[in-house]
Amino acid sequence: MTAILEGVDDRPFIPTEYVVRLARTPWERAGYHALRRDVFCTEQQVFADDDRDAIDAVAIPIIAACCMAGMPDRVVGAVRIHEAEPGVWRGSRLAVHEDHRKLGRIGAELIRMAVSTAHGLGATRFLAQVQEQNVLFFRRLHWKSLGAMTLHGLPHHDMQADLSRYPAHGQDQTWLLRPQPQARQVA
Repeated sequence: MTAILEGVDDRPFIPTEYVVRLARTPWERAGYHALRRDVFCTEQQVFADDDRDAIDAVAIPIIAACCMAGMPDRVVGAVRIHEAEPGVWRGSRLAVHEDHRKLGRIGAELIRMAVSTAHGLGATRFLAQVQEQNVLFFRRLHWKSLGAMTLHGLPHHDMQADLSRYPAHGQDQTWLLRPQPQARQVA
């Protein structure tokens, strides 16, 4: 019996569904900040102890949470949006927990929720400063680079979303994301 269970503890839990929505509860906001700290402070070491800044006071936090028995259980994705000037919105601090990056859709769905929410709130432009290694990913999602820059000592691009690809919606949207198993390749 032990041989059957050998190695089970080493495998991360992969849920069958996720929700993507604006953070609504205290535990969702706490998980949102904890994930950002894990990614930007511990993993990437962009910031020393905390990545919070003045934008957090006005930003709208958006999360992706994995579900257990159909209920959101743990925050595994985060992004924030804010209106930088009338009609111009910005997204920042996009983070996905390392164990859930293989899915490949969580980051894209967070971006879609961010831009569509801002569009619904009156955005005429949506911008983000994107780490260089993620520029191609954003281009696939209908963003264009406005130019390269250095931010926090790292190469970034200032990028703009094509709002025509992101239909406007209200702040009460919740999207359910169900990962599809990858087909195995046979040699």
